[in-house]
Amino acid sequence: MTSIAKGKTHPPPQTPPHDGEGNALPSPPPRGEVGARSAPGGGNAAAIAQTDDGWPYATAALAAAALAAALVSFAIGAAPIGLGELLDGLVAGEGVAGAIAREIRLPRAALALVVGAALGGSGAALQGLFRNPLAEPGVTGVTASAGFGAVLALYFGIAAVSPLALPAFAIVGAACAAIILYLLARAGAGVLALVLAGVAVSTLAAALTALALSLAPNPYAITEMVLWLMGSLKDRTLTDLAFAAPLVGVGLLLLFSMNRALDALTLGEEAAESLGFDIARTRVIVIAGVALAAGGATAAAGAVGFVGLVVPHLLRPLYAHAPGRLILPSAFGGAALVAAADVAVRLVSPGAEIMLGVLTAMIGAPFFFWLIVKLKGER
Repeated sequence: MTSIAKGKTHPPPQTPPHDGEGNALPSPPPRGEVGARSAPGGGNAAAIAQTDDGWPYATAALAAAALAAALVSFAIGAAPIGLGELLDGLVAGEGVAGAIAREIRLPRAALALVVGAALGGSGAALQGLFRNPLAEPGVTGVTASAGFGAVLALYFGIAAVSPLALPAFAIVGAACAAIILYLLARAGAGVLALVLAGVAVSTLAAALTALALSLAPNPYAITEMVLWLMGSLKDRTLTDLAFAAPLVGVGLLLLFSMNRALDALTLGEEAAESLGFDIARTRVIVIAGVALAAGGATAAAGAVGFVGLVVPHLLRPLYAHAPGRLILPSAFGGAALVAAADVAVRLVSPGAEIMLGVLTAMIGAPFFFWLIVKLKGER
């Protein structure tokens, strides 16, 4: 709005907007210029052009790093088989090399990319939605609820009946958490209410999981539950990949479809609405996308934490702190990180490999504390 005095139009003084880390953001463009800008609400054309000069190359480099890490993951294993022989076996599907390549190495390497992309992209979208660099998939309660669903399948022995039972129960658990947040978002709940609801759902799911562990009928069931909750890509099959990949793909597409709205949200909800974005609809779609992506990843690999926190934060300065633009690079970066971590767990302890979720937690927890201290110092 403008104030008119003496026949002239003068814009009112405004406080420069800031993102969740205290970084100053450029002013929103005039309403008629939104469609002409590559980042809605992202500022003047010069700043956008300067950012666009480098970010496609950085994204391509992240994609190449993810593929390279997956190739290394495919190449290493307990059986001493060369990469060339593995690739021949993958194409021909014959002999021992073909069986190992198709049934063991390929599902593990491909799932590393799928799981990492789901967690990285979900983290970037949630940090943009909540305008908080500490947000990650666990904030929505999806990860904890998916874990509880899988634990129920193990507790009642249903996972032994069908290989699809465990991931199906995990998806149902993730869907329950998503439905709760969906109803709150549809009712017009604000950012703080959604965050608190996610924390409450995560706490409840963790408590129910602990209850199931304490009442487990036998030590074998307890061992299976604990190992699954630690997160791992070991012994995963093409069935796991076929189940998780479509869910993750649809979830990431939903998140990427909201990239312009998430960029506009950096200016605040009122400014984003003034630019023509439906904030309630954005929340619903982002929450649904995170439920599908993170829920599918958790169903396939168990609880793998902190990927959605670490990757977007490291990449954010390369993409002008624009959360919408950060979704795709974070997906590639998350894929590279999980694939590299899965290689590390096999190299560090070949005999009895470390669980993937344990390694990511060892990396992510110190980073989380450092980030808290950093943000506190900036304020």
